[in-house]
Amino acid sequence: MLSPTRPDNAEPTIARHRSHGFSGGQIVVLFAAFTLLISIPVWTHPLPPLSDYVNHLARMQVLATLDKNPRLAEFYQINWQVIPNLTMDFIVPWLARAGVNIYVAGQIYMVAMFALIISGSLALNRALIGRWSTTPLFAFPLLYNYVFLVGLMNYLFGIGIALWAMAGWVALRDRAWPWRYLLSAASVPLLFFCHLSALGVYGIGILSYEVLRLWDRRGATSRDKGWPARIAEFVCGGLPFLVAAPLLWASPTLGLAGNVYWEQRGKIDGLMYVIADYSDIAAFLIVTVLGASIVWAVRHRVLRFHPLVYVLLLVAGVIYLALPRVMFDTYMTDQRVPIGVAFMIFACGDLELRRRLVRRGFMIVLIVLMAARLIEIDYNWTQLSDTTSQLRASVKRIAPGSKVFVSYSDRSMGDDVRDLGLVHAACMATIERSALVTTLFTVPGKQIVHVKPAYEDYADIHDGTPPSVAQLIVAAEQPQPGTPAFWLNWTKFDYLYVLFTEDDAPNPYPSHLKLVADGDRFQLYKIIKPGETTDRQPQYPGRYTVGAR
Repeated sequence: MLSPTRPDNAEPTIARHRSHGFSGGQIVVLFAAFTLLISIPVWTHPLPPLSDYVNHLARMQVLATLDKNPRLAEFYQINWQVIPNLTMDFIVPWLARAGVNIYVAGQIYMVAMFALIISGSLALNRALIGRWSTTPLFAFPLLYNYVFLVGLMNYLFGIGIALWAMAGWVALRDRAWPWRYLLSAASVPLLFFCHLSALGVYGIGILSYEVLRLWDRRGATSRDKGWPARIAEFVCGGLPFLVAAPLLWASPTLGLAGNVYWEQRGKIDGLMYVIADYSDIAAFLIVTVLGASIVWAVRHRVLRFHPLVYVLLLVAGVIYLALPRVMFDTYMTDQRVPIGVAFMIFACGDLELRRRLVRRGFMIVLIVLMAARLIEIDYNWTQLSDTTSQLRASVKRIAPGSKVFVSYSDRSMGDDVRDLGLVHAACMATIERSALVTTLFTVPGKQIVHVKPAYEDYADIHDGTPPSVAQLIVAAEQPQPGTPAFWLNWTKFDYLYVLFTEDDAPNPYPSHLKLVADGDRFQLYKIIKPGETTDRQPQYPGRYTVGAR
């Protein structure tokens, strides 16, 4: 095992600059090469089929162009506040204003996020074991995880910063105390503005490391600090987190603190989200190859783990089981934690690569894992992008500056991994046609883009599930008490998207809807306003079809 701590005047047990198979420069080259390789699907799919991502991207378009786009300015306004969800809001609009296409700006953000996470794992690994190691490179396939497919971009970006911040804490732990506290105090607000969950992952890491140090010094000699001083030092490790208290107090997000919901079902799913994407076969292959490689390497004593890994698993496990599913009105609060911890676990490994056989095995295993993940992602994104491309083509039929309502054919749809790319795809109408879209993220306390007061009853400002068409018909003909205001106003919109439709689905409300586009698993209708007349159209007019069915 590797010792987590040592006296200040002691020499490290492993020379800090000694190479175990690859030099630091070679590892940097491998990192750069594999970052480019793992990013291929991102660069080849300008609008990847990720759930929340396109919604965030549409919001970035509002932030970047609102001051020069009168159509968007009619619907939306920007209210800068202290909100723990602003990473993309700072970076992507700035790239867009610099002349980069909004889709390219999103791609740059994602690739930078990948690089930040893996480089943070490498830095933490360097701080823990005292030299550069290739072990964190095995985390590359995990960059494509279910949390990423959901599109939680601010949180994932925050994981990278949390890894770097923890690396700084570990590296400065045995030096003069002000430096690590200053670094941590600077990291906490940065993580706060990424996401509260990212701040939580950093907290798990720091707590685990300080617990390990406390345990490691349980038999210390009389020359060392006594127990009262050690406990005080342990407690003081949490002081930098107090920086987040005034930020949260000043944030409207605090008003959402009462929205908490616990659910023990789904905890296993949260663990699976670390490795599972579209294919169970691909996930099984990756787990099998990685697991067999770890077992072989440990048995042959070429792979060791820093003791932090055991404390990390214990602390993170307890916290994970205790966390609610919803906190601060944010879903998947618990299920997004394991992926952040997983990158820390990879940072705890120390792989010995002096022998040529081990070096070759390392490269073969890593290439197999990367290839399996890339093939899985690229194949599925290519298949799913057909639907996204058809919907983007249908957006061209929407008049600029329109109001677009989004509904489902069935409210139970949208949870399957292959549905994620369609859930918020209608937000492309905001990007392409400067439209008001009901599902655009404008929840007060969670985003800084808000719907103007005149249109508050034309948007979902509570981030709920879109209604089904059947519910809209009821809202139009027999409105019930408690029906959301924007449901009641749907006939005042210009267009209606119906998502997750069957092939050749009939017009659900011919007296109020006129088919504009019929694509793969979606339909776009023009809403017939009172007093408007339209010729009766064929049931499935070919001229309205978008793409091949």
